[in-house]
Amino acid sequence: MNSFNNDMAWEREKSLSINMPGLMKDIYLWVAIALAITGFTAYTVAGSPMLLSLVFAGKFTMWALLIATVALVWHLSSAVARMSLKKAAAMYIIYAVLNGAMMASIFLVYTMTSIASVFFITAGTFAVMSAYGYLTKTDLSKMGNLCLMGLFGLIIATVVNLFLDNSFLEMILAYAGILIFVGLTAYDTKRIREIAFANNTNTTDEGVKLAILCALTLYLDFINLFIYMLRIFGEKK
Repeated sequence: MNSFNNDMAWEREKSLSINMPGLMKDIYLWVAIALAITGFTAYTVAGSPMLLSLVFAGKFTMWALLIATVALVWHLSSAVARMSLKKAAAMYIIYAVLNGAMMASIFLVYTMTSIASVFFITAGTFAVMSAYGYLTKTDLSKMGNLCLMGLFGLIIATVVNLFLDNSFLEMILAYAGILIFVGLTAYDTKRIREIAFANNTNTTDEGVKLAILCALTLYLDFINLFIYMLRIFGEKK
């Protein structure tokens, strides 16, 4: 019986090692696509007075964009299985565009050199932690739960600081955000690895939709990590 279980475990690992690289390539490709779209949109909006005035004309527009992005993430995450591939991909791309529009202000606040530097620092950190999450045999569920709890606390503290406008607290929250999303990058990558194997992902529409959904998670990890790093290491104009 033990021999049978060992054989099954070996076959599982063999299948995982064969199938996962292709899936992970698709996931990271979708992450790269979203990041490129977000960056291009942010840069375009920042360089256009008309688009800037449209996006940042008032609190109503920003709240509308924020609500739209939250609604898109919720709908895509909860209903992707019932969507067509075209709809799932379209919603993913639209989300990246809306995020880019909201992030246009970073080009007005920070120097281009520091934005580029922080982006590469973020990319390196993300790559290392994602690789760790993919390769490690360690159970990261406890760390992931702690990071998720920390994320809820971070959101609450951020809302409170909107009223306090405390620069010292903002800096503490930025460091906390970096730690939380560094941990979530590793945790989410490991979770994605397990989900992909459990669902026996392939090149069908269902497989591509799963890749999009997984990419959305890692994209959010990257974007949030970048934003918090920019608050600490970014050089203001």
